[in-house]
Amino acid sequence: MSILRFLSIPLMIASCTLGLVLWAFPEEVSTGRMLGIVLGWTGCGLLLAALLLMLRETWLARGFDGLERMYRWHHWVGMAAYVLLLAHPLVLAAAAWQESRLVAWQTLSPFSQGWPVWMGWLSLLFLMLGLAATFSTRIPYRTWRWLHIGLGVAVLLGLAHLILLGIDEPVLPILALAALLLGWRVIRADFGTAARPYVVRSVQSVAADVVEISLAPLGDPVAVTAGQFVLAAFFAGPRFRGCGEFHPFTVNAVEDGGHIRIAVKALGDCTRHIQSIKPGVTARVHGGFGEFLAHRPPMPQLWVAGGIGITPFLAVLREGIVSQPTRLLYLYRSGTGAAFVQELQDRAGADPRLSLQAMEVDNAHADFEALLPDAHELSHHECYLCGPPGMIAALMPALRHRGITPRHIHFENFGFR
Repeated sequence: MSILRFLSIPLMIASCTLGLVLWAFPEEVSTGRMLGIVLGWTGCGLLLAALLLMLRETWLARGFDGLERMYRWHHWVGMAAYVLLLAHPLVLAAAAWQESRLVAWQTLSPFSQGWPVWMGWLSLLFLMLGLAATFSTRIPYRTWRWLHIGLGVAVLLGLAHLILLGIDEPVLPILALAALLLGWRVIRADFGTAARPYVVRSVQSVAADVVEISLAPLGDPVAVTAGQFVLAAFFAGPRFRGCGEFHPFTVNAVEDGGHIRIAVKALGDCTRHIQSIKPGVTARVHGGFGEFLAHRPPMPQLWVAGGIGITPFLAVLREGIVSQPTRLLYLYRSGTGAAFVQELQDRAGADPRLSLQAMEVDNAHADFEALLPDAHELSHHECYLCGPPGMIAALMPALRHRGITPRHIHFENFGFR
């Protein structure tokens, strides 16, 4: 990763926050009140940055070093904004405390100041609901999606709070920008206008609860390479009612005519329903995103895949033989079967640089201390990991124990929403 791409998101966040604070910096007020106002404007700047980071655009993802990185920053920036915006009225009340306890209470109470303060507290409430949904991985996707809309509602209510307080000069352009970003996200991503039309050409079951779907473009294909991921939604078709939700799927192969293949594992209501998909069903595909395996150095490599996390490695192998010695450790749960294992065995048999170890594990974490090569064998290796978050968390200390530094460990997180 270049230093410019590494700093792109922090620089954008700093520009949003500092720009707003300098534009609306209060003058001739007490230190406490100045701090409370600055906290509010900093929170607004962070929310604008969070709105920008939620856009699903390929050109933006390239500039910010990947959609998954954008989403991580989006989550943490939203949390920081909530903390600062919650501190904003509390600091203002503390500043007024020296003058009068009644004034301090009136600063916080919507019953004394009416709609301006009601809007502020409603904004914080919706922001809290949206953030709670963001960091929850157990609620159903549709519920998460509706709760996450609370972040956008929170932004609009917060700006309405400022306008009702009479602060309209810097707020109206911000409101226009926030509305533009929210509308852009809804129209381009949620309504799928940025996605391109495809049709299901074939469906093959490759393991329990895993199907590989071949998709043919109905127009210009998406610009994607094998190993990247796309956001795809499937709609109603022959003997299939569709679910219409965009989910990320790794592209297993890119074929002639722009045809692509993706593997879908039943991980939720929509992906479980997709297991019964039929040829002829229409879909929309947006992408490609991600550079997980795009820039591998000419060094020996260790690949560790868990379950459906095998797909980016399979995509690379389908492109041809590996160019450096590569160990592939493929773990799959007992009772489910290993997707693509026969193909992987055939490719390992035909490629002397590739060694494959496919293992069935139970529901508990695998013993990576026993499974991984020792420190001497892993010396000067680049390590690439793709699988459930629990597997990644268990692998990291085992690799560090073997002397692998974080800059030589790369992982794909397919659990983000």
